Amino acid sequence: MKAVIMAGGEGTRLRPLTSNQPKPMMPLVNRPMMEHIVLLLQRHGFDDIVVTVAFLANHIRTYFGDGSEFGVRMVYATEETPLGTAGSVRNAMDELDERFLVISGDVLTDIDLSQVVEVHDRRGALATIGLTAVENPLEFGIVITGEDGSVERFLEKPTWGQVFSDTVNNGIFVLEPEIFDFIPPGRPVDFSGEVFPALLERHKPVYGHVCEGYWEDVGTLEAYMRAHADVLGGKVSVEVPGFRLDGGVWLGEGAEVDPAAVVVGRAVVGDNARVEAGARLGEYTVLGSNVMVRAEADLERVVIHDNAYVGNGVRARGTVIGQSSDLRAGARCEDGVVLGDECFVGEQAVLTAGVKVYPFKTVEAGAVINSSLVWESRGARNLFGRHGVAGLANVDITPELATRVAMAYASTLKKGSTVTTSRDSSRAARMLKRAVMAGLNAGGVNVEDLEVASVPVTRFQVRSQESQGGITVRLVAGDPQSVVLRFLDDDGIDAGTDLSRKIERLYYREDFRRVFPGDIGDIYFPPRSIEFYTASLMTAVDVAAVQGAGFKVVVDYAYGTTAFVMPNVLAKLGAEVLAVNPYASTPGASAFDRATEAGSVGALVRSSGSHLGAVIDPDGEHVTFIDDEGHVLTDLEALLSFVQLVSSTAEPGCRIALPLTATSEAERMASELGAQVVWTKVATSALMASASSGDVALAASLDGGFIFPEFLPAFDAVAAFAKMLELLARTGTRLSKIVASLGPTHVHHQTVRTPWEQKGAVMRTLVEEVRRPLVLLDGVKVLFDDGWVLALPDPEEPVTHVWAEAKSDARATQRVEQYVARIAAMVG
Repeated sequence: MKAVIMAGGEGTRLRPLTSNQPKPMMPLVNRPMMEHIVLLLQRHGFDDIVVTVAFLANHIRTYFGDGSEFGVRMVYATEETPLGTAGSVRNAMDELDERFLVISGDVLTDIDLSQVVEVHDRRGALATIGLTAVENPLEFGIVITGEDGSVERFLEKPTWGQVFSDTVNNGIFVLEPEIFDFIPPGRPVDFSGEVFPALLERHKPVYGHVCEGYWEDVGTLEAYMRAHADVLGGKVSVEVPGFRLDGGVWLGEGAEVDPAAVVVGRAVVGDNARVEAGARLGEYTVLGSNVMVRAEADLERVVIHDNAYVGNGVRARGTVIGQSSDLRAGARCEDGVVLGDECFVGEQAVLTAGVKVYPFKTVEAGAVINSSLVWESRGARNLFGRHGVAGLANVDITPELATRVAMAYASTLKKGSTVTTSRDSSRAARMLKRAVMAGLNAGGVNVEDLEVASVPVTRFQVRSQESQGGITVRLVAGDPQSVVLRFLDDDGIDAGTDLSRKIERLYYREDFRRVFPGDIGDIYFPPRSIEFYTASLMTAVDVAAVQGAGFKVVVDYAYGTTAFVMPNVLAKLGAEVLAVNPYASTPGASAFDRATEAGSVGALVRSSGSHLGAVIDPDGEHVTFIDDEGHVLTDLEALLSFVQLVSSTAEPGCRIALPLTATSEAERMASELGAQVVWTKVATSALMASASSGDVALAASLDGGFIFPEFLPAFDAVAAFAKMLELLARTGTRLSKIVASLGPTHVHHQTVRTPWEQKGAVMRTLVEEVRRPLVLLDGVKVLFDDGWVLALPDPEEPVTHVWAEAKSDARATQRVEQYVARIAAMVG
């Protein structure tokens, strides 16, 4: 039988170990990963193998040759340019004139390949996709199958809200030659992204088979270490070279271990390796060929590649050491340290947790190399959170981290691009913005610096000028000790999942662009940005109507940066203004409490006879309204009021974008007034993306954020306040009257603890077990005659959110508690 091994990967996430060798040649218990795959294929009768190669292809050709040493025939198909998974297989089609199996050359597995082929034949499939259940499916392609195994849906690199299953594509395919009719020549093509969906569209027989056995995508350094532990722990059936002793110790040919050395169980000592007296090899330690471990060295969970030297008294934990590296006496490597090939570490040098040293580098004697990967020490699962990169100022978010993240962002842009930067009034933001600007310049990107500016003004500047993106640095609302670096795309809206993941990948593998001195970016300070912002906003508001109404208003600026903008806007609108906290102040903004201040504004509205009050948050994105009777509107009341006003004044059929968690009352109200609600994912970036679609009149969140896309497709409290004045003027009504007309709503919310590794399984079980109509836009939304339930995994915490709506509070609470209990039972 024939098989294809895909071996063209660079293994960028495994750098520096793959800086000068292809990923399939990475040693796994002293054998290249691809050799384990070749032996697996040979055991299952695949004796005719085509290997697709690209990056450093000669390393693979030289090692495996024609395959005769391994009992198979091997030929090679070279990709001159990247062709994708399907394109690389098509590149080898001259050798594939019968049914064949495809497998990656850089995974660790003992899956029964013969069974996969047997299932393929029994079902008469054109394509059979191997499936494996994994704890965290975010980095894989999810495959959803029917009861008969037929594939129904693919999701490539999903978000937690799209995780409807934990069975992922494991890269093992059985295919018929007819598959080549669906792979276009001459360009990159992927199986999961293009070929398999095309087969489904043509109603071709495509099946998934949940494979039994071990499977690990050895794509990260953590997975690489875990794979070694699993081999030594007997979790996967592969051949470990060497002679096995009692206690799970393998000794290679010519290996010498002094009787006074201590070797704890589950360790490998490679061919001709030497361990001196007093040395200790802890569990899951692997020594490659010709490795020397001197006296008193203490190694635990350490993988050492061939020809390395470990000096007297070296101490290493959870470390990978590349081939021919040299660690001198007393050197110390802590958890997560990775040394590339041919590195030199001097005596008594210390490499702290998470440090990566690229090939051929020297660490001087006595040096202490500190990790700047603070996120790892916090145990964060991702660099990016809901709103950007956040953490304690100068602890988690240091100038070093800010510079490196900015360099990663710069590396996603073309050299010579421009990025707009801004900050709030805090000293922490000022310090970190300077580091951000340095990182952007180092990557060859120009900086257009607004200095102190609100978030909406920053967004407007990105959209209206020639910027390719933006970064604003600000204190985290409600936590004056923490800061957030918020990234904007070229439309001025929050960076989406694709961009944030790209920045994250570049950051973690330290793959930054560093330009020559003549290409270092410049810094500009654009004039009149607030004036341009105000002028543009006035074109989106019916100024004459507002001026004619003669409004009297109370506005609390919350000591924020809108104090630089709002006076200009209100002056042009002709409103009589009582301003509260009308200047930027970091201590004032840090201590600001929205609810307390809103109550104070309500009292001022009543005593002054004002028509409207507002509390604008310090960053200028969210707003709390107070009606003419001094009543402080809840965020939901403000949302419904805007829905009613916009629906009654806009063109018939206008569209309003709301997150899935919003009450159905908004949809009913809009429909009665001739408008249409468009439901979006819960994430802010999704709401902004919907607002950017061109046919949305209003988008709103459930926390006081309002978007009027005709001006800016992002939250803007100043614009929302101006539009509220315009809508009240045009309808000739008062806000108190609108609030009084709103019907009751009953939406309840709870969270339930859900370990990360069980989130996918929980979503899959809900999809399979619930026998009601479902909406799978974001999480699992179950529809009832009188409401709904939404279960959505949290992207940052090990919890699942559950919202429910019903006709009464009691019923909504009961519905939430029912699904919380259901999920709790699933996770045990």
